[in-house]
Amino acid sequence: MGNQRIIIIGGGIVGLGTALKLGSQYSGARVTVLEKEAMVGRHQTGNNSGVLHAGLYYKPGSVKARMAVQGVQEMVAFCRDNNVPHEICGKLVVAVDETEVQRLKNLHERGQQNGLQGLQWLGREQMREIEPHVGGVAALRVPQEGIVDYPGVCEALLKRIAEQGGQVVTNARVTKLTPTSSGWVVKTSAGDFEADFVVNCAGLHCDRVSELAGEKREVRIVPFRGEYYKLKPTRQHLVKHLIYPVPDPQFPFLGVHFTRLIKGGVEAGPNAVLAFKREGYKKTDFSAADLFDALSFGGLWKFLGRHKRICWEEIKRSFSKELFCQSLQRLVPEIRAEDLETGGAGVRAQAMSPDGTLVQDFSFVRGRKALHVLNAPSPAATAALTIGEEIASQLVGQVE
Repeated sequence: MGNQRIIIIGGGIVGLGTALKLGSQYSGARVTVLEKEAMVGRHQTGNNSGVLHAGLYYKPGSVKARMAVQGVQEMVAFCRDNNVPHEICGKLVVAVDETEVQRLKNLHERGQQNGLQGLQWLGREQMREIEPHVGGVAALRVPQEGIVDYPGVCEALLKRIAEQGGQVVTNARVTKLTPTSSGWVVKTSAGDFEADFVVNCAGLHCDRVSELAGEKREVRIVPFRGEYYKLKPTRQHLVKHLIYPVPDPQFPFLGVHFTRLIKGGVEAGPNAVLAFKREGYKKTDFSAADLFDALSFGGLWKFLGRHKRICWEEIKRSFSKELFCQSLQRLVPEIRAEDLETGGAGVRAQAMSPDGTLVQDFSFVRGRKALHVLNAPSPAATAALTIGEEIASQLVGQVE
């Protein structure tokens, strides 16, 4: 790859992981990451609950499943080698009543197909030995799941990228992509950059960046805000590890759960509501352009029409601590509304098709001297290094 100039747009964990892998695979390449914020990892990377996903939920054979299983091993090794705080604490997926037991069995089978090690089926007494306050009738223990400091991972990635000779430019919002005979001129708020190849890892703005590069924007990013509560310190003993629900196949999102955080504390959530701004972490955050972008997309109206009841329940739960608490009580019956204090929020960059279905798997689209990551859902943070490797392999033969 000689001294080819590769520009990665987006300094989240996927962009940084990609920069590291490109730098190690193509030692002569000049790799530059452009990030519009003053710091890297400010959006999806820094506002999630810090879970290392082992690949239990994902459809066998999907890119998601493969990425998660490989990704968690690679991320844990990276954290160990770079002294990033992490812990493989395991999680319980809980069937709250008999109607969920068969779905939990199906999940057990799926996990085995995906290659997860050490899965354990637990009856009520066995569950309570691990999580004494958990409700439900059965659980699946997933020992390979863990928690991590993702901003700490980003700091370690920055250091490693610099050691390889790569650079990360912050406060560099991309405003225009102009094709040239050899590649691109990337116009940003920090000046112009020339590139032989562009990798779009722009997360919440990846569809817009692909449009700047001349791609037709068929799939749209629709931002969904996930709001969290935290358990008050006096009630954190109610949750020792990670406690998750059995996913409802009728529901497009996972549902509320409990996560112990690597820096201390326990988070409970999230719900899922339409954000009125692509980076709208508060209910009051609003962007006319972003909202118009979502509401003018026919796919969103088809999605809302298909999931009317669920969407209405999510909105009500967003404004009612009591309703949020009721959802949490299904997993830990002793939780009370007064045990909860307001936590943070994240915004998920959900790719949606024109027919209103959510794009579930990773989506990589090749363009002219460009590769666009148009959907990188959970477990993208866990699998960031593995995604980077995948992108590096896709560039073979693309860059002369």
